[in-house]
Amino acid sequence: MHYIVVDLGFGDCGKGTTVDYLCATRDIDTVVRFNGGAQAAHTVVLADGRKHTFAQFGSGSLRPGVRTHLSRFMVVDPLALVTEACGLVSLGVTDIWQRLTVDRSALIATPYHRAANRSAELARGADRHGSCGMGVGATMEYALRYPDDAPRAGDCASPSVLRRKLAQLRDRLGAGGPPVEACLPAFSGFASTVTLVDGFRPTGSCVFEGAQGVLLDEWHGFHPYTTWSTTTFANAFALLPDAPVFRLGVLRTMTTRHGAGPLPTGDIPGITDPNNPTNDWQGPFRVGYFDVPLHRYALEAAGGVDGLVLTHLDLDVGRYCPEYRDSSFLRVGEPGDLDRQAAMTQSLLTAEPRYAPVTDWVRTVEESLGADVVLESWGPTAQDKKPSGRLTA
Repeated sequence: MHYIVVDLGFGDCGKGTTVDYLCATRDIDTVVRFNGGAQAAHTVVLADGRKHTFAQFGSGSLRPGVRTHLSRFMVVDPLALVTEACGLVSLGVTDIWQRLTVDRSALIATPYHRAANRSAELARGADRHGSCGMGVGATMEYALRYPDDAPRAGDCASPSVLRRKLAQLRDRLGAGGPPVEACLPAFSGFASTVTLVDGFRPTGSCVFEGAQGVLLDEWHGFHPYTTWSTTTFANAFALLPDAPVFRLGVLRTMTTRHGAGPLPTGDIPGITDPNNPTNDWQGPFRVGYFDVPLHRYALEAAGGVDGLVLTHLDLDVGRYCPEYRDSSFLRVGEPGDLDRQAAMTQSLLTAEPRYAPVTDWVRTVEESLGADVVLESWGPTAQDKKPSGRLTA
């Protein structure tokens, strides 16, 4: 049995702690990253106090023997990966590199992408779209424009190819960055350290760990406040066709977003998140009341789930938004029509939420969304989770 973990919000709902729970309680061989890049921030806390915010390594990596595979849909940042590995080694995960495979065809993010990303976002001034400043969007954009010249993980093992691609990239983006010769040793070192593979072949049960959230999806999110990534189940299904899977949609008892864009039910006074502080690129972390219309939309855009994970049940939030005065504009369309998505964004910016009290979160969410809550999270560790017998196919 394989599990796919997807966020049904704007991100930050608790994908990391869900993945860690599955790796602690199921016989999981590998965590597969199937979208996004180093901008992910999935915090895991163990009962012994160890804590790590995962970006590229799978969120089950604190569990002995659990492997990570960075798939062809990932944007891999080799330099950030080294920093993350050092953090995991300091927590006692000394074999972290031996437990990692990377698809040769995965795009790689470079300092040039990062510089271009930040330059473009700064140029928007007060009209920022929202960014983590890691260069993931710039990497995807460059690959769409120059597919044959985009640097990929396998190129790191071929210095002459990589040198040519990095030089082209630096010149075309024109955003500055270090000389190409200064970057080559780091990328070559990455290639000699990791195990590069062609495609993905599971050897046991896997957890497919999504990044960001369906409400930020490149095609179904609220343009232009979106990510350059498919955040639904689609990429995971492409990696694992015709295999038995259990689709988990993760939600928290609040609807949150980190960065620019509409949040109709924000802001709840007095609630913060220490794992999501304000930063220069994303801006403040915003907390709104649980937004049923948005999460219904996400559920439809994702194609449904086999079960829901509901996190942050330990926080006292006494009301939610069951409806807007008018939510008829929230309709899932065909991928590719960004003008349609932008028009929907404008409607969302003027949505008028209505509120109701809530005393039983599980029943309220199940009745509102028409799906079973199969895992309750009452705190950060695996021991704080309360599973249902329905967490099976």
